[in-house]
Amino acid sequence: MKRNLLSVASLLFGTLFLFMGNGLQGILLPVRGNLEGYATTTLGLLGTSWAAGFVIGCLVAPKLVRRVGHVRAFSGFIAIIAIIALVSGIIIHPVWWVLLRAVTGFATAGTSMIIESWLNERATNESRGAIFSLYIAITLFGVVAGQMMIPLEDVRTPVLFMICGIFYCIAMLPTTLSTAASPQPLKAVKLDLPALYRNSPVSCLGILLVGIANGAYGTLGAVFGAGSGLSDTSIAIMMSATIFAGAVMQLPAGRLSDRIDRRHVLAAMSAIAALAGLLLAVLQPSSPYFIIGLVVLYGAVANTLYPIAVAHANDYASSEDFVKVSGGLLLLYGIGTIIGPTIGGPVMSMINPHALFLVTAIAHVLITAYAIIRSRMRAAVPVGDRDAFTTIPTATSQTLTPESMSLADRGTGKTPETGDPALKYN
Repeated sequence: MKRNLLSVASLLFGTLFLFMGNGLQGILLPVRGNLEGYATTTLGLLGTSWAAGFVIGCLVAPKLVRRVGHVRAFSGFIAIIAIIALVSGIIIHPVWWVLLRAVTGFATAGTSMIIESWLNERATNESRGAIFSLYIAITLFGVVAGQMMIPLEDVRTPVLFMICGIFYCIAMLPTTLSTAASPQPLKAVKLDLPALYRNSPVSCLGILLVGIANGAYGTLGAVFGAGSGLSDTSIAIMMSATIFAGAVMQLPAGRLSDRIDRRHVLAAMSAIAALAGLLLAVLQPSSPYFIIGLVVLYGAVANTLYPIAVAHANDYASSEDFVKVSGGLLLLYGIGTIIGPTIGGPVMSMINPHALFLVTAIAHVLITAYAIIRSRMRAAVPVGDRDAFTTIPTATSQTLTPESMSLADRGTGKTPETGDPALKYN
């Protein structure tokens, strides 16, 4: 086990800095844009363009990697991300930011797919669960660490953009300097919406709506914080605490869904998220403590919905289709994250910053209603026949790719390279 973890230590070290850059840049752009007086609709387009680029990257990047190789592609993708981060600090213009953000999303998908395929190649039956869990923890810690750097420097200066560039360059080094052999070619995932819906209507529609809610909050949460009068420090704490709360709630929510109908858990968690969102939208609190408290409650339950929906879909899928179903749902989630900021920005502009949570509340109410309706139309899979819940935190933005589903493969029961029975973990 130790040897397997040591073999990917340098790659995980680079991953940490990649996601630190992602976390910092993801919160820096909307905060700086808000100070520049950009319309909320424009700031929402930053998330829309990033998500669109990410989804396209998941579909196209495997072809590019097969053509030039993992190391060259990885270096190229990160170089693009670093250049864009630096240029964004020089060219302060909303149209350029939106266009460049799409390229960043595309390149981020490429880097993430390469990292995940590399980890998958190095994982064995013994270490697969540990490596996947460690990878998830590093991505979450990286995003939070990046977000928490916002209060350290004036966002009106280009310094934080330069720090993003430094993080990305550091992330490039471990893989670029490695002498290890490149992993197997990336797998292309096809999105078959009719098949996904036939497999599990609740998961299909639910994950699209979760993507809409998470995409809206992930992109515009910082804008909401600024519009509510929060300081840069409070905004960073709010965004980071949301991620931590979601990570903490993963296990208890998952365990509960292993014991009772997952659709009931999905409906309950969505209802709580809707309630928290409605309280924020209706009461429009001004107290930082009250705002952060409600947003943390929102994040704690909202971030459990995606993995529960994936587990529910896998309950009805055949074992050989687990990765295909989960990868397709992940891309469907990405489509939702394109829609969310596109809706959230104009709604906030027309009403007020708190209206962001009106958008998320509507999405979560729809999930609750549909999950309850479907639970009366189709019997739940018996507890003993269910696929065990696996933690797949998405935080408030899309960070995983279809390659991660191979790394967390519970479907075939075999590792990609050896065909040996794989460890089934929770």
